[in-house]
Amino acid sequence: MKDNKNKNTRCGIVSIIGRPNVGKSTLLNSIVGEKVAIVSRVPQTTRQQVRGVYNDRRGQIIFVDTPGLHLGRDKLDKLMNQCASGTVEDADCIIYLVDTSRRIGEEEESIVAKVGDVRAPVILGLNKIDLRNRNVAEYIALWERAKGKPVNEMKNFTLVSLSGQKGTNVEKLIDILFDYMPEGPELYPTDIISDMPQRLAMADIIREKLFKVLKDEIPHSLGVIIEEMRVLRKKTMNVKALIFVERDTQKEIVIGKNGALLKKAATLARGELESLLEMRVFLECYVKTKKRWRDDISFLQEFGYDR
Repeated sequence: MKDNKNKNTRCGIVSIIGRPNVGKSTLLNSIVGEKVAIVSRVPQTTRQQVRGVYNDRRGQIIFVDTPGLHLGRDKLDKLMNQCASGTVEDADCIIYLVDTSRRIGEEEESIVAKVGDVRAPVILGLNKIDLRNRNVAEYIALWERAKGKPVNEMKNFTLVSLSGQKGTNVEKLIDILFDYMPEGPELYPTDIISDMPQRLAMADIIREKLFKVLKDEIPHSLGVIIEEMRVLRKKTMNVKALIFVERDTQKEIVIGKNGALLKKAATLARGELESLLEMRVFLECYVKTKKRWRDDISFLQEFGYDR
């Protein structure tokens, strides 16, 4: 860890917002230098706020990775949107991340309306510039229509071309952010990279591996709760995970023929859980059907969506 005991230490909160699947979690992991948020090609992979902490000699930046802002259908969608929107008010700076390989969607119009009048500085992160079909001009034009002026005349507004996947211009982004951060002491110890509760982190790891194995079949109807963590002996832990779906047919898909898919996902998850917990893990995964769990507020709170 670099020495950051500087008399002019800066510290602030940066909210990363954008529609689903634009690369927010990938960018956060690239900035922090370690995996703190799960990554998947499945939209709406991130369902809670995930904080990643960056430290260097200049001070500390707390990044808040938020669920993708999208058009909600059920109570889970609404909670995810509230979670994302709520971080904007408390942030010292906002990174509005867009995927320049995709054309502007209906969500963009809504996000610009939400963010356009905030007091905090806004950085328009033009992500995935390494991919083809870049639509940079469209995203710039959207902001110019919303603000009624060219981007070079906007105060507290910066454009940054990025590739979170390849790390392109990440250091430049951090330099810009420190210029926006207020002076003040660190909010977290410098050896902390995330404040996500352990059980939520573990559940997310399992969910990520299920997404990897299942791909696009039932991503929105799948949730994970860590029901039990029990130390069996020194450096060995038993973890019981409950996987919820909304229909019995989805349960059959998750389990797979002779349990093959569930076993594959559990094997992938166990390796990462052992790295996280720094001990051997016996992982038991059970799949249960709970109809319309995404609309059950008490159940959603048990999942941790009231964070």
